[in-house]
Amino acid sequence: MTDAPMPLRLATTDARTEPWLVRWIITGLAIAFLTVFVVLPLILVFAEAFSRGAAAYVAALLDPEGMAAIKLTLLVAAISVGLNLIFGVITAWAIAKFDFAGKSFLISLIDLPFSVSPVISGLLFVLLFGMQGLFGPWLQAHNVQILFAVPGIALATIFVTFPFVARSLIPLMQEQGTQEEEAAISLGASGLQTFFRVTLPNIKWGLLYGVLLCNARAMGEFGAVSVVSGHIRGETNTMPLLVEILYNEYQFVASFAIASLLAMLALVTLVVKTVLERQLDEGQQLRDD
Repeated sequence: MTDAPMPLRLATTDARTEPWLVRWIITGLAIAFLTVFVVLPLILVFAEAFSRGAAAYVAALLDPEGMAAIKLTLLVAAISVGLNLIFGVITAWAIAKFDFAGKSFLISLIDLPFSVSPVISGLLFVLLFGMQGLFGPWLQAHNVQILFAVPGIALATIFVTFPFVARSLIPLMQEQGTQEEEAAISLGASGLQTFFRVTLPNIKWGLLYGVLLCNARAMGEFGAVSVVSGHIRGETNTMPLLVEILYNEYQFVASFAIASLLAMLALVTLVVKTVLERQLDEGQQLRDD
């Protein structure tokens, strides 16, 4: 194939290059939008949190109710991320490496938490484990507390965060195929050896990416947790729930102090997400080469 004539190449270049005024207007609109809806809210959160000084900020974080919310949030996030790490890897492995009946249905189930409102997700657990729910009488008879306790909060959080790990790994595993695993097994490696020595090194950045998103959503979840927590002060309030309660009680410094921790988590997540995306892009380029 011969190169395109010079006038055609110039016309193509001109067609893809917007006038400088259009570029400046589009860029300015994007920066203005991000400033108003992203940067300014973050600045206001930290400004309100430190409005009465660092001592008041630290005192709000060290308040027993605040510490209980922070500990509960970390506990629920650890449970959710740990279980979703296991289930997500297993699900992605099954979908990417095997063909079986119901595969499309399983993929649809993975995406279900994305399409269902978090409040509805929490209500589902109330219908299952509430006193009038499907398992409620049995749980009450055996003195098992699910709702308005840590198990219910963890279950609701696991449900809404389940897709992140699996969805981060499925396309990556599908692209890699099964050739390397088949070669390892043909050389005598066991299933676990194949996973830890062949599969895991190839998916490690995608796995960390999914875990990062899962953790961020788990710590910031509000809707589903609000339904199943019962809002018991010092016991079942996570950080997002406590922010709402303190704000409604006009404890603005304490409310924004807790909110600032969530904002810092978002900023850290953004930085780590950028690094992991760069690693994923570099890995993709190496595979293409």
